Amino acid sequence: MFQITLPDGSRRQFDGAVSLSEIAASIGPGLAKAAIAGKVDGRLVDLGTTLDRDAHIAIVTDKDPEGLEIIRHSTAHLLAYAVKELFPEAQVTIGPVIDNGFYYDFAYKRPFTPEDLPAIESKMVELASRDEPVVRRVLPRNEAVAYFKSLGEHYKAEIIADIPAGEDVSIYAEGGFTDLCRGPHVPSTGKLKVFKLTKVAGAYWRGDHRNAQLQRIYGTAWARKEDQAAYLQRLEEAEQRDHRRLGKELDLFHFQEEAPGLAFWHPKGWALWQAVEQYMRSVYRQSGYQEVRAPQVLDVSLWKRSGHWDNYAENMFFTESEKRQYALKPMNCPGHVQIFNAGLRSYRDLPIRYGEFGACHRNEPSGALHGLLRVRGFTQDDGHIFCTEDQIESEVTAFHRQAMQVYADFGFTDIDLKIALRPDKRIGDEDVWDKAEGALRAALNACGVAWTELPGEGAFYGPKIEYHMKDSIGRAWQVGTMQVDFMMPERLDASYVDERSSRRRPVMLHRAIVGSMERFIGVLIEHHAGALPIWLAPLQAVVLSITEESAAYAAEVTQELKKQGLRVDCDLRNEKITYKIREHSLQKIPYLLVVGGKERESQAVAVRARGNKDLGVLPLSEFCQRALKEVADLQ
Repeated sequence: MFQITLPDGSRRQFDGAVSLSEIAASIGPGLAKAAIAGKVDGRLVDLGTTLDRDAHIAIVTDKDPEGLEIIRHSTAHLLAYAVKELFPEAQVTIGPVIDNGFYYDFAYKRPFTPEDLPAIESKMVELASRDEPVVRRVLPRNEAVAYFKSLGEHYKAEIIADIPAGEDVSIYAEGGFTDLCRGPHVPSTGKLKVFKLTKVAGAYWRGDHRNAQLQRIYGTAWARKEDQAAYLQRLEEAEQRDHRRLGKELDLFHFQEEAPGLAFWHPKGWALWQAVEQYMRSVYRQSGYQEVRAPQVLDVSLWKRSGHWDNYAENMFFTESEKRQYALKPMNCPGHVQIFNAGLRSYRDLPIRYGEFGACHRNEPSGALHGLLRVRGFTQDDGHIFCTEDQIESEVTAFHRQAMQVYADFGFTDIDLKIALRPDKRIGDEDVWDKAEGALRAALNACGVAWTELPGEGAFYGPKIEYHMKDSIGRAWQVGTMQVDFMMPERLDASYVDERSSRRRPVMLHRAIVGSMERFIGVLIEHHAGALPIWLAPLQAVVLSITEESAAYAAEVTQELKKQGLRVDCDLRNEKITYKIREHSLQKIPYLLVVGGKERESQAVAVRARGNKDLGVLPLSEFCQRALKEVADLQ
């Protein structure tokens, strides 16, 4: 006889081996029906797992976070099952769970298209309705390799061949389909009732562009229809806000094949960029930063000394000149240390704060590129603070308050804080990491804010605070960062003279508020759905002439508003005014100023605000004051 302890502390005794499904049934028919998996001593297992010893167990249902993940993982297998039924020659590769859903990669003779999805999804519904058992088996590694080779599944065989010799592997079968997986899975396909295939894309085997290209199918799965409906509505909203789509419609920027991962900024897009950059430049000045500029190309010897060569070389671009090897900088910090080292520094000089809008390049895989959100060339609002250990807390605290104000000014008020802790691949002693992580915790405690911690996700040279801001449809974006670094000053021989005339190493704080300018602007566009606040709008107003006779006055109004510092254009085309208004409204411009004979005589403008709001006729001077005040209030 053995004893099972349930989550509420109650205990049940059994005489012989019993499965988790039988335990669920002994608790009640409702739980037995809802059960999809279980936990044994904290480890997720299939519902068919049997016990013959004392254990703490929990029955997992679709109401548990783990339950939803199991549903999504099992639905990925259902997708692969359906694809194999419809396209028998397709080979299956991997199918992981991702945020809000799953994907599965296939090797097939042609790309899958959106037109394929309804048939695949229909087949998935059919297979789920059969309520076929999902059965786990364990095979020796070599036997599993041979088994999948016999099925023609060479990608699966390759995955298994990477498992150490002598180890067993688990496979799951449902109907006529078998897949490699650790599990757990739902007990039968009938548990999978709410799912939707969303899109297709290309992918590379094992994420390496040198390998074969695969076909990726994305999907989403949920426990309840209403949850999926809400998610699909969010997806539709996100598609309408996609910065790549809006960038084209609003004539802001574009990408092309000759420069993968590098943006071409159009005049309107560059006006938006400059609005962001000049605002951030004013933040620098107000916060005691000195703006600097370091070279984009540096000898690899510097990157070896800094530690980037050993920890980041695969993401760097290299070039050669006169038998010397150089690297395009992937970050600005080593260059800022050189500026610090160019003079003799005293403790009285500290903290020294450097800021740079530094252009960086990183060799991102082509499959990871995503508009402005993931690029190969980007500019950071990068800054580095050289300070003493005693100054860390006050500098981090000041930075935090500054960053929160900046996010609010851009329209972001929901910010989550996370501390990313020491990764497996790192430099420096454990006591130094203890000190650095403790300093960040102390600073956030001093600010009176809550945070979560991310073990293993810090930079190789130090831990960091991450700022995750939520946009208007609830998506989180990691933007700003504050990192404590005891390592790089040591590696690059940075020092200052202390009060006893001894040489000391400064602490280096790496900080950015918006991070990548490209990425931040992409997020801004999506957050505001292209309707940027007036202080950021590339064009703040357009003057529209009603007739050819009013064209000269429209041009005069445009020039006067430009003199006052507003970004204004005019439309003097001989087109119907309704056509002009509709066309410029689609450009999401804050103000349209209509002028005709009456407005010319009274030196006024008829004002239409974004959203088709008619503000009536205002004297030109009054509108100008109003617009300038609105710009100033929002900055």
